[in-house]
Order: sequence, then structure tokens, then C-alpha cells
Amino acid sequence: MARVRIATFNIENLFARFRFKTNQDPEVAVLQGWTSDRTKFTINDEESKTITGALVNELDADVLCLQEVEGLDVLKRFRSDYLGGRSAYPYGVVIDGNDPRRIDVAVLSRRPILAARTWQHLPAGSGYVFSRDCLEIDLEMPNGSTLTVYNNHFKSMIGGRPATKAKRERQSRAVRDIVKGRFGTQAGQNGNQFVICGDLNDYRGTGSGIRSLEGWDEVQDVVRRLPNDEEWTHFWNGGNEYRQLDYLLLSDSLARAHPGVRPVIWRFGLPWRATRYTGARYEGVGDNEPKASDHCPVSFDLDL
Repeated sequence: MARVRIATFNIENLFARFRFKTNQDPEVAVLQGWTSDRTKFTINDEESKTITGALVNELDADVLCLQEVEGLDVLKRFRSDYLGGRSAYPYGVVIDGNDPRRIDVAVLSRRPILAARTWQHLPAGSGYVFSRDCLEIDLEMPNGSTLTVYNNHFKSMIGGRPATKAKRERQSRAVRDIVKGRFGTQAGQNGNQFVICGDLNDYRGTGSGIRSLEGWDEVQDVVRRLPNDEEWTHFWNGGNEYRQLDYLLLSDSLARAHPGVRPVIWRFGLPWRATRYTGARYEGVGDNEPKASDHCPVSFDLDL
């Protein structure tokens, strides 16, 4: 057995764009295709992403589930420029999803990826259930077992929490049904090893749109192992709100096998305006910008 650290992190707008080199004739470049020697490809907001890279390196996760990644090329460039290259994370998956902004869910892993499955095409009326995707990944663990992760990024609360609640409810039920379809009605039992994770864009309590998933008795929200005032993973300046939006929901079997383990919420990359956190920040963090993200990574150490 060995320690395997799993983490979820909304990395906030990990974007890049192709740009023609200076003095490159666009017509010639288009005729020759988008070749790397005729375009310039850079990560947007390099100040912030330098801080993000420092946080990811210190986080030291073996399985890193990310949200808001533009695509596989961008993920590989981020890995190359800020994480030390392919040796840091030999395995990576991004599948283009449903978001018109092209913010997708992704996984970087030191453990071999055995299979990947997208659920982005589940229908809901004339559209789709998932705003982005529910990305299902099977990973080989050091003890030879398989860990399955379901990486999600639910509908945001832009437009108001009540007005957007129904979409998150539909997404929560869909993820639960997907997991039950794979592992059975008692999905969290019998030694089944899975983690439902990501930015679920809602918090517990009255009016929550994720109750059918977060409150499901086949999983455990390990963030609840922390004191109440330490559970927050996101700060919204507009309402001066500190809330948990980011989740690691372990199958009940997996959680019960790690009774004394508590998650870690990594806040070193938050902007200074998040004054509830009084600890150290990375060099270069600003009052609002630059920063690692508006979300905090959440990690949990497994013994597998």
C-alpha cells in the first residue's frame, strides 16, 4: 500500500489562445495550418498562473481533478511551463464538454489511467443535463485496485441561487444515477472505491440544489470532518460569503477505511480580500489579482 493524494481544484480560467507570430502573414498561416512553429501559444494571465503553479506543486496531489481548463493542449502547456513537465504528471485527460466558454473538467494523474468516459451527452429537453461534463475516470492504484473518480462542474449560481437550483438538482440526480448504474443501488458499500468530486457550485443547507448527491447515504463528504468554520473553499466578495462549493464525496466504504484522515483546504493562493484567512500567501498575490484561483483546492490522503 502507498499514500495516494486525491484533490479537486477549480483552477479558474486556465485559458490560452493561438496567436500568429509578429509579421506572420495570416493567409499563409491559414493555408499551412495551425502549426506550432507559425503561431504563438501562451497561457493567459501568466502572473496568476505562476501562483497557481506554485500552489499545485505544493499541493503535490497524485490525482488532481481540475475544473475550468480550456483543453488538452492548454493543460499540457501548463504542465510543461509550471509543473516541471510530463514527469510530474505522466497522465492527463480533457474531453471538450458543453460549456460555450470552453471551460472543461480535466484530470492530471501520476497513477495510470485505465479508462475515461464522458457523460456530457445526457439529454435534458432540447439541451443537456451537464453544464460541462461528468468525467468518469478509472485509475490504477498501487495495491492493484481501481479507483473511479467522477469529476464535475455544476451549473453556477449566476442569475441567483433559487433560479439556478433546478439545474443543479438535475445534475446531482444524474451523477447519483450514473454511479448507481456502475456500482449498484448500494454503491458505496462492498468495498467499492469511488470519489465524486468537483465544483458543485452550491452549499449545504436550506435551498441547496445538491442535496440529493451531497446528502446521499452512499457517500461521505469528508470536508465535514473539519470544524464548521474551516469548511469553506470559496470566497465571494459580492456577498462577503465564505462557502463550501468544492467537494470530495468518497464512497462510504472508502471513507470508512480512512476514519482518522481529514482533508486539507489549501488557501495560500487566495487574494488578500479574503480576510477570514489570515495565514501566509504566495509572493505576488494581490488584493484581488493576481491570485491562484477564486477557489481553494481540497485534498484527501488515501492509503491504497
